[in-house]
Amino acid sequence: MPARKALIAITSASARLFNGKETTGLFISEALHPYKVLTAAGFEVDLSSETGSYTPDWLSQQPDFLNGEDLKTWNDKNSEFRKKLDNMTKAADLDGSAYGLFFASAGHAALIDYPTARGLQKIAEKVWASGGVVASVCHGPAIFANITDAAGEPIIKGKRITGFTTEAENTMGIMQDLRSWGSEMVEEISARLGATYERSAGIWDDFHIVDGRLVTGQNPGSSTSTAKAAVEVFDKL
Repeated sequence: MPARKALIAITSASARLFNGKETTGLFISEALHPYKVLTAAGFEVDLSSETGSYTPDWLSQQPDFLNGEDLKTWNDKNSEFRKKLDNMTKAADLDGSAYGLFFASAGHAALIDYPTARGLQKIAEKVWASGGVVASVCHGPAIFANITDAAGEPIIKGKRITGFTTEAENTMGIMQDLRSWGSEMVEEISARLGATYERSAGIWDDFHIVDGRLVTGQNPGSSTSTAKAAVEVFDKL
């Protein structure tokens, strides 16, 4: 039985959007909501990024996305979540074999560092190889660009996954910015690696997919349901 210990991956990248007016980085609720679900389910939870640092995403701090208890937790530098986030260990310095569940939170910036984040990817590979659960939300599937199984095949090959829709990128009016980073969209990564991408009709619907030990969510609003589904899968291992 894999250890009841989870790692939430955090993007360490930051970039400008909307003609340089806004900064993208970690989408706060995509890490906070899974953190709350996992700790409530009795998991020991660590947070880590490739460099040990992070930048908060501007949109994720707006009242539509961060309010109530979540906002209090975020503003409280002494909350367990903030202490863990502000004092992260670099992924390369962690023992991947210690974890039974890997959850890739995101933010648009994840499209930049996740595809080549070998420290985080190696942890996910160890979790997968040990029979644990690998999950992602929103732009988190960018990390699957280089996560392989024992046979060297992408772990999402032949699997059903979801993630942030290309339609949503276009609706937000930021596709030109994303292309300027040289980034692949989630749907493109999925197609290239032989996964079947699925989505809900609405770009902001709460939607997730479970395919064996792989659990993926479509957008920020799916973070809680995706984490809960990941726990359910883990509990049946």
